[in-house]
Amino acid sequence: MTQSVLTIEHVSKQFGRFQALDQVSFTVEKGDIYGLIGENGAGKTTLMRLITGLSPMQHGTVTLLGEQAGHYQHALSRLGAVIESPAAFEKLTVYQNLRLCAIQHGIQDKQAITEAIDFVGLKAKQTTKVKHLSLGQKQRLGLALAILPRPDFLILDEPINGLDPSGIMEFRQLLKRLNEEQQTTILISSHILSELYQVSTRFGIIHHGRMIKQLTKAELDKANQSGLAATVDDTALAAQVLDQHGYQDFDIIDDHHLLLRQPEVNAAAVNQLLVTSGVGVQDISHQAGSLEQFYMQLLGQTEKQEGQA
Repeated sequence: MTQSVLTIEHVSKQFGRFQALDQVSFTVEKGDIYGLIGENGAGKTTLMRLITGLSPMQHGTVTLLGEQAGHYQHALSRLGAVIESPAAFEKLTVYQNLRLCAIQHGIQDKQAITEAIDFVGLKAKQTTKVKHLSLGQKQRLGLALAILPRPDFLILDEPINGLDPSGIMEFRQLLKRLNEEQQTTILISSHILSELYQVSTRFGIIHHGRMIKQLTKAELDKANQSGLAATVDDTALAAQVLDQHGYQDFDIIDDHHLLLRQPEVNAAAVNQLLVTSGVGVQDISHQAGSLEQFYMQLLGQTEKQEGQA
């Protein structure tokens, strides 16, 4: 039986007339690395600020580690977070920042500080003032501060923003180690979708403040294989038509999407076959198979539906 670390139910948030979040619902299960995907302004940071109590609730409920937002007692002590930019004192050293963090959390064991520094690879920089660190080193420090109390749940908002390729790879490895070695559940947002794909076990896609899609990595891989992707009004009828005409290597993704696993198949011929057989076809095209491709297709379909509404 899975255990929920975070449950979001019908959460909405407005800033003046701007609807930042609109009836968002999703769940993060224990052991997940949940990748939160969305454009700038989609609502990712707003959502993370609500979860951590940095922004007040308006509508809906957030349940974190068994406690509701606005009534947290112990949940925040089991949470680590880096939202927007790591909070550190520029004039203090790496070690001094972690020492202050330890005092705030009532951690008396100095070995915990050393372990956090070693874990993120800042041992050689522990006596360096934060103002002299590179961007990547500051991101590592932010992670060290967040994991020092050994949280059950870690929230990271664009943690690889500005890192070079080697820094991104190292950060990815750190997150996997946290998840596997310390059983830390992670909620992470990033605009670098290729990296999010490599580290995440589940995904949620936010667009204009709404959660438009949730799926596991296995479901994404199934939907994302190369072939001919079709968006139709009736997948059951479409499947029947395709099967009757010799197209048997296909998957029904959901009520409106199916994928023919025959990359060489002629899209125009399949489109004509479906339409003349009474199937409404909204879109049909060859897909290469990546998180970016899936995301762009989903956004295109969503915006088309919004335009027709």
